Parts: sequence; structure tokens; C-alpha cells
Amino acid sequence: MIDTGRFEHCVSFINCQLRDDEKPGGADSAGPRRAVTISRQAGCGAVMVAEKLAKYLQQHSPGSDCPWTVFDRNLMDKVLEDHNLPTRLAKFLPEDRASQLEDILADIFETHPTAQTVIRQTAETILKLAHLGNVILIGRGGNIITSSLPNVFHVRLVAPLENRAVTAHELYQIYNKTTAAGRKFCLAEDRGRQRYLKKYFNADIDDPLLYHMVINTGLVSYDDAARMIGDAVLHMKPVAGAAVATAG
Repeated sequence: MIDTGRFEHCVSFINCQLRDDEKPGGADSAGPRRAVTISRQAGCGAVMVAEKLAKYLQQHSPGSDCPWTVFDRNLMDKVLEDHNLPTRLAKFLPEDRASQLEDILADIFETHPTAQTVIRQTAETILKLAHLGNVILIGRGGNIITSSLPNVFHVRLVAPLENRAVTAHELYQIYNKTTAAGRKFCLAEDRGRQRYLKKYFNADIDDPLLYHMVINTGLVSYDDAARMIGDAVLHMKPVAGAAVATAG
């Protein structure tokens, strides 16, 4: 289920971009907009940090008409929209759900796109959003996909497992009296994301050289993390010569 407020914010973002395209010179007339990718360990509070970051960047970006917008789970709906795929296929899109068996079954029964197709379509959407700017893209190899774009700032969020287990326990509200299941959940999510990047981008998600900044949210509050990232983004200088990475 999509949060109504977030959905309306995304609609506002898209409408703003459409208005900019109609202006003389298009969306690029005022220069390239910044974008941010956030890679995260499970339970690090990435969505909270991203939302606080969006507000911080909006407040400190004078003259920016289009709202800074977070694309996390709703990114998958944008992929479906871009490629005219049935909404029911969204369940096949999370980072740790694509498997070789699913691909084989998909080829046999033609029930849904293969994982490679979905990965390519997701990458196309991420590149499109990053080029538009004023977006914060969470997960799905966004930092690898956009590594050649000089307007994108890459962040990795980490935290001690115990901290993350507590966060997962509180946020997802699917566990009972202890955080043991929270630890299990975080470890499973982390492994899924590691496999995803390794399989489709041949990259190590824990490689610090893939990011401009790595923040431990076990030591840094969400507010401070958002401020640190925001200040860095606002003062970033484009770096030429980044390598281009492709899915597959």
C-alpha cells in the first residue's frame, strides 16, 4: 500500500518537471539539479534520513521550484508506469526476490518479465529520475547505475546489528516480544542486497569507494545525518571520469 502523502508528493514532483520542460530551454536551463543515492544496511533508518534530507535540501536550495522527492518503494511503481507493466507485477521487483527459478518459470509460462528485463527497466527509470534531479533514490544499485553522472551524490548508511534489529522491530511491527526476529530480518535483507549488487552489477555493496560518504546511524542521529549529507550535496563539485556501470 502506497502512502497517500508520498504519492501526492511524487505527483507534484512529476508535474513540476513537466512544467519545466515546457519552459524555454527546458529543465536544464538553470543548470543541472543535484540527486542523491542512498545504499543502506537494513534497519539503518534510510527512509527517515531521506525524508529529513529532502526537507533540508528544499529549505536550503533557493530558487528550486521542483520539490526534493524520495523514491524508495514507490520507485517500483514508477518502473511499472514507465514500462506499462501490470501493477500486480510489483511483488517481483524487491531487491532480494529475483531468482533464476523465477526467470525459468517466467520464460515457460510468460507470467511476468524476467529479472534481467526488470533490472534494465529499473535502471532506465533511475537514470531518468537522476537526470531530472532533486531526487533521493534509495537502494536498487542506484549508485552504480548513476556512477557516470556528475550531479549525483552517493551515500552508504550502516549501523551495528543490534541497533538495526531494534529499528526493524519497531518499524515493521511484525515481531513479538524480542528483537531476535529483527536481527534475522536485517541479516536476510542485507544478504539479499549483497546478492543483488553482485549478480546484476558485479559490485560489492560494502566497498566504501562506491560512495562519497559512509555514515553510521548508530553514532549519528537521523537529523545530523541528513544535515551532513545535505551540506555535502549543496557544496559538491562535479567529478569527471566516473566509470559507467550497466546491469547484467
